[in-house]
Amino acid sequence: MKLLTNSKTLIENINSLGINDSEGLIEYLPYRYEVFNYSKEENIKDKDRVVLMGRIVSNPKIIRNTKINIVSFHFISRGNKLYMVKAFNQSYIGGIINLEDEFTLVGRFNYEKNEITLSSLKKGEIPQEERYRPMYHLPSNINDSTYRNLVKRTLNNESFHMEDYLPRKLVSKYHLLSHDEALHSIHFPKNEEDLHNALRTLKFEECMDFCLKNRIVRNRNALLSKKNDIEINTTKINEFIKSLPFKLTEDQTQAIREIVFDMKKEKLMYRLLQGDVGTGKTLVAVIALYANYLRLKQGVLMAPTDALARQHYENVASLLEKYNIHVALVVGSLSKGERKEIIKKIRAGEVDIVVGTHAVFSDDFEYVSLGLAVIDEQHRFGVNQRNKLVNKGGEVDLLLMSATPIPRTLSLSIYGDLEVSTLAKYPNNARKVRTLVVSYESKKITGLIDYCLKNERQVFMVCPKITSNYNDESAVKNVYEKYHDIYGDKIGLLHGKMKAEEKNIILEEFKKKEILILVATSIVELGIDVKEAMGIIIFSANSFGLASLHQLRGRVGRDGNEGYCILVDDENDDLSRLKFLESCSDGFRIAEEDLRLRGPGDFMGIEQSGFPSFNTLNIVSDFKMFEIARDEVQHIMFDLDDEDNKKYYNKIQNELDMNEFENKNALFD
Repeated sequence: MKLLTNSKTLIENINSLGINDSEGLIEYLPYRYEVFNYSKEENIKDKDRVVLMGRIVSNPKIIRNTKINIVSFHFISRGNKLYMVKAFNQSYIGGIINLEDEFTLVGRFNYEKNEITLSSLKKGEIPQEERYRPMYHLPSNINDSTYRNLVKRTLNNESFHMEDYLPRKLVSKYHLLSHDEALHSIHFPKNEEDLHNALRTLKFEECMDFCLKNRIVRNRNALLSKKNDIEINTTKINEFIKSLPFKLTEDQTQAIREIVFDMKKEKLMYRLLQGDVGTGKTLVAVIALYANYLRLKQGVLMAPTDALARQHYENVASLLEKYNIHVALVVGSLSKGERKEIIKKIRAGEVDIVVGTHAVFSDDFEYVSLGLAVIDEQHRFGVNQRNKLVNKGGEVDLLLMSATPIPRTLSLSIYGDLEVSTLAKYPNNARKVRTLVVSYESKKITGLIDYCLKNERQVFMVCPKITSNYNDESAVKNVYEKYHDIYGDKIGLLHGKMKAEEKNIILEEFKKKEILILVATSIVELGIDVKEAMGIIIFSANSFGLASLHQLRGRVGRDGNEGYCILVDDENDDLSRLKFLESCSDGFRIAEEDLRLRGPGDFMGIEQSGFPSFNTLNIVSDFKMFEIARDEVQHIMFDLDDEDNKKYYNKIQNELDMNEFENKNALFD
């Protein structure tokens, strides 16, 4: 069913979210709700968000200047309490105020001044059914209310219907809503119970889909095998390790044993190598590629960005230089001639290891004997891409790498028998990065920059978005302009919309200290290795998940010296989750806390976290639901003669077979 709007601009803007029809619109869930339940005045504390009903008892006063307009008035609540109210840059409010009418006022309370900073003002009482306003992650070109109205219009359209697909006995057994009812209630809940029941249903559906997909894929993988015509010479691997100028950690040694043991089996390897930032995953991957070379197979190391691929290429080529192993770099910025020459050499078997981005998926890349595919930051690649690479060779071992550790209890709950190698120890002992949470006004921001410059060390400044309105202190271009006025040619700019060549030039200048300050988006999270970087300042830090923030601060202190991380956000926001990082540097604890804190649909930075991406599920708090779903999937697989079970099984199998979408939930696929 098409989107129910005649606005071509709105359709184009919604399409940019990956939404092309009404079903996609409704499946795009709110990440939070603005709740308009009226406040109990006796419980109001300083800095609380308040919702009050009452009357305006003074004519508004308006103060105007070039930068800001302030509207102020007195408000008396139904509880007969008087407040001073101030509204910033909302001068239109003066025109809608009528002293005879009652209004609902929403704002932030200042106890000391007995003052409310206004966020919204609505005439009359808010009806019960409208007190949960859904909020969506939307680009600046889509108005929130316009999107909400389109969702409501779609849900209320008689011809719109989302089919139920879970077996009916499960719906009855667990007292679930129909899929339609759940979607209505998740977008526009009338109360907390409505929201709870909708979430229960949608979570269970996601759990079942995830577990059944994993089971189908796992069964298929069990049928795959390979021939090991040439034995891997472990003596040569040991000699390679001894020749390194540093000693491997116990974790690295154990991971290499596990990987090589898997590669020797007739069954194809599907293994996850997980490790905190700086624990040496790349070196383990290089040794795996060397082991693959010893059995005369070609190998691929794939990264999600040009910059990370180039960095991996330099490391691989350097470590294997004296072994006469031909390593080639494949990135999107290659010229046609360069690309053609590399393709020719790969087909002829003259390239032993290919390091690149998704370009290695291209149909014109043909491998003579692809034996091992290593995929870094595996969660950034969908199922179709991974399968397309593996299908380049019929007998390809697959090693996935993730910088976000998955706690063992979670991996067992979600994946069951998932094979995981974990790096927890650091080659040079634990990284020393001091972390501090501050407001935008803090002098510690420029203090850290000046300290880094004084020591001729680099500093990152990370922002969550590229552009925004004129006064947004967290947009990368605004931050760059502000600090360029202070630091001039010592500062550079880096973001995803720049051309690959421009990005590479900026990164090289930063590494060579031709610039010392790099203002960037979270693009720097993906393994940018600048050994002497000392400081990182992350703006609008609450926009990121804890796991992503931990990854980002892993960019500093990489030479063993102390590093510094400043997390910047509005002091009116809840900073408690950020404060957790001031005292914790354990990637496992951070990963678990990150997932525990995520609300329904609110997966801050989840695609950067290394975990399966869900619309509603919280992996930590909902782990028991995974266990129930796994058991139910087993029953379904054992009873496919049942019509409902067969219908559900076929639906999930068809999604996998037809590649209708890239399933980011199945890690092991």
